[in-house]
Amino acid sequence: MFGHYREAATTYKRMPSRDDRHQFDVEEESGEDLELESTNPSWKLSFPHVLAATITSFLFGYHLGVVNEPLESISSDLGFKGNTMAEGLVVSTCLGGAFLGCLVSGWIADGIGRRRAFQLCAIPMIIGAAISASSKSLLGMLLGRLLVGTGMGLGPPVASLYVAEVSPAHVRGTYGSFIQISTCLGLTGALFIGIPVKEIVGWWRVCFWASTLPAAILALAMMFCAESPHWLYKKGRTVEAEMEFERILGESHVKFAILELSKLDNRVEDQDADTVTLSELFYGRHVKVVLIGSTLFALQQLSGINAVFYFSSTVFKRAGVPSDIANVFVGFANLTGSIVAMLLMDKLGRKVLLLWSFFGMAVSMFIQAASSYLPNPWAEYLSVGGILLVVLAFALGAGPVPGLLLPEIFPSRIRAKAMAVCMSVHWVINFFVGLLFLQLLDQLGPQLLYSLFATSCLVAVVYVKRNVMETKGKTLQEIEIALLPPE
Repeated sequence: MFGHYREAATTYKRMPSRDDRHQFDVEEESGEDLELESTNPSWKLSFPHVLAATITSFLFGYHLGVVNEPLESISSDLGFKGNTMAEGLVVSTCLGGAFLGCLVSGWIADGIGRRRAFQLCAIPMIIGAAISASSKSLLGMLLGRLLVGTGMGLGPPVASLYVAEVSPAHVRGTYGSFIQISTCLGLTGALFIGIPVKEIVGWWRVCFWASTLPAAILALAMMFCAESPHWLYKKGRTVEAEMEFERILGESHVKFAILELSKLDNRVEDQDADTVTLSELFYGRHVKVVLIGSTLFALQQLSGINAVFYFSSTVFKRAGVPSDIANVFVGFANLTGSIVAMLLMDKLGRKVLLLWSFFGMAVSMFIQAASSYLPNPWAEYLSVGGILLVVLAFALGAGPVPGLLLPEIFPSRIRAKAMAVCMSVHWVINFFVGLLFLQLLDQLGPQLLYSLFATSCLVAVVYVKRNVMETKGKTLQEIEIALLPPE
């Protein structure tokens, strides 16, 4: 499926070291580059590698939803039933582990490479799931959830990096959408595998054991996947980068891909990704793109999407819809929006989808706020419709685009570490939204709270309009040259 890692000779000349990158003949470049640019590499070569990477996103979604249905059974079997603090820890400990994993993901991905980072994130997911599945106490459950969370935090940033770096430019948006779709499928999988939990004693243990299989498949699949040629090139391993480009793009596109990377050498001379510090990300020439990335993730969480998920079961219950059917409706809206986004990402572009997504969420949030002023049953129907519209609008852009756009706009040298910082912002705001939502709901009421979320979405529309560039169809090197002024 993944092809054979080969070192067969090809018709182009291999370059022995990074120091020889600029040895290309200038006249040859001008003629051949145009020819190579006019044809797109086959998507079939890179597709299996991208598909393997998105197993991480599936696991991310699965572990987010795996305790939703079984939580009552878990608390009963482990002796903390009725203890809301303990039940909250079972959920939040995983988020805390995710923050820690995310925080170091950039340094790990730059240090050992993308493939090994994937394999490393699978280890705590397997061990943590096994500990949770076999736990006899709350402490064992929390330890397992913490380990799983660490893998959850490490995996998604690396997946975004890897997909952006191995995808041909003309399908990079489509491939990036696979991350969101895989997350939806993981959430849906957790929902369906948890259905028998109320009828079969101890079924929640099966729910945890089941997650070890895709984690093991991820670790195994990465043995056969290509390493990111961008990472290899940064490390000075140019020959290996050429070989990996041949695997994911095809032989005829290797030389042009290496030439694209070499264009950046004069702009980042004598710099090494391993020397990037946190202070460098927040000052100087990189601060603009890091600020854009952090703000996009902050606005994504402040849009109120997680609050909608938290409150959706209550809204559906008031309308007489059972919780399991409500979850199916929400999951279907999320998956439908993600599939439509995949089809449109490389046609309409990232910026257009972001703008209309945030605008659609704002309208839907205002519908939610207005529904409380109507008499029943119209208020309940409108509220249910508003929730589904929020989820659908989110999945069309605000959900998948930031994770795709950020590795596109970050320069190669800081890409992994900048992704780690920005996704850490995502986890911090996610935590506080979950922590404060019910209190704000009690103090402000649903009308004002949903109006605040709608206003946040409108702020996001203005911010995206003014600060986000369109990256559709551009190579990562073209984007970097456009955004980052030379030193």
